[in-house]
Order: sequence, then structure tokens, then C-alpha cells
Amino acid sequence: MASSHLTVGSGDHHVLAVHGWFGSSRGWGSLPDYLDPSRYTYVFMDLRGYGDRKQVAGEFTMEEAAADAIALADELGWDRFSVIGHSMGGKVAHQVLLQAPERVHKLIGLNPVPATEVPMDASGWELFSGAAAHPGHRAAIIDFTTGSKLTTTFIQLVVQHSLENSTVEAFAAYLPAWAKSDFSAQVGKDTSTPVKVIVGVNDPAMSADVMEQTWLVFFPEAEMTILPDAGHYPMFESPVSLATSIEEFLGRD
Repeated sequence: MASSHLTVGSGDHHVLAVHGWFGSSRGWGSLPDYLDPSRYTYVFMDLRGYGDRKQVAGEFTMEEAAADAIALADELGWDRFSVIGHSMGGKVAHQVLLQAPERVHKLIGLNPVPATEVPMDASGWELFSGAAAHPGHRAAIIDFTTGSKLTTTFIQLVVQHSLENSTVEAFAAYLPAWAKSDFSAQVGKDTSTPVKVIVGVNDPAMSADVMEQTWLVFFPEAEMTILPDAGHYPMFESPVSLATSIEEFLGRD
């Protein structure tokens, strides 16, 4: 498997991080600067069609992405690891748990897309499906999912990162993969894996209410943290608070 990743730290607790639709291995804002490199080894991966794997072909499904994540863990020599997934990457992380439940130590979803289909009306689908070809659609989505509270400069930086770090083909193909696929029927409620979801109060799409209807139903023992000064991109909006929340959870043994 052709892989690319960014490694932060050299600690004994291994953590694999899966980016979202607009991200990449290097699209995590300043979050990596605030992580504990002595206790943890974080590996931020690129999905197919993204970052240094832009030219890697594929089906661009959640199942394939999860299999790639597990293959990367194999490549790294990790028998056990925790998984963090942002947005679309949260759905991938859930699929990793389904494919390799005995290997996942802990799972964290950041503004995570659930295992169910994501409901959208016709205008919403038009906006999202047009994002592959139209940067303006990407900007509108980023603005909406951060509560229309952030600067145009920030929004355009995220758009530009997305344009430079993903192919149009992959970006377009991942949309039905994360928005239309539904593997909730595979989800059991007896998992012993500790799960945490973290959302931003200004994110109307992957909100606390959505988490309560999806992730917290699939994982009744899961916990949720709502960040008070973030929307859909807490790694940019409140990276210190996010790092603190992540490591407080990962550090509990």
C-alpha cells in the first residue's frame, strides 16, 4: 500500500488519526503542536486521493479507507492502537472498529459523521454535490458548519488546502461514501471499546443532538464533550482545548 503520514511523538500509546472531507494528514491546524509527544505517538494518515496519496486509485469507500488505516497500522507494527476520526474520518474510524475490534484501544470521533445515512434535502445535496467542481460551494459548506462566525480568510485557507490536497475524483466519490452509506445494521451495542465524541457548539451539522441520536445510541457507554468556542473544525478553532480533551480521555487507563 502506498501510504503517507505525518508522525508526531514517540510515546508508547499509538494513535491513528483520520482526516475529514476537506482535510489531509497535514490539515489538522495547530492541534499537533499541543499534543504530548512523550506519552503518545500520533500518526496522521492520508486517505486515497489526498495529500501524498493523491494519485492512489481506489473505490473511495468507508470500508476501503478503514482497511487502509488498518494496513497502515500493520506497516507501523502496531498491534493495538487508538483511532481519532474527524468528520468523514469519524465514519472511517467507526468502520476500523468494526473491521478490527480487538485491535482498537479507544475511539474518538471529532464532529464525526455517523454510521447512518446523513439526511439532506434537495438544496443541501445540490450544495454538497457541487463542491467538487465549485470552490464557492466548499466555502459555503465551511461557513455553514462553523456557524457563519469565522473570517473569510480562514474559510478560504481551508478551501485552498482542500483544493491542493485532494483530487476532484476522490473528493466527489467520498461524498456518497460518507453521506449515503449506512452500516448501522452492523453496529452492536456490546462493544467494550471506550468511545468519546467531541463536537463544537457552533456546528449545526454534526451537533450534540445528532450525536445523541446516532453515536450515543450505537455506543451507550460513550461520553460527549461540547467545545464552547468551536464549530466543525476544532483543530483550528480551539486546538488547545481539543488536545486537552483528547488526551484526558486517552490517558485514562
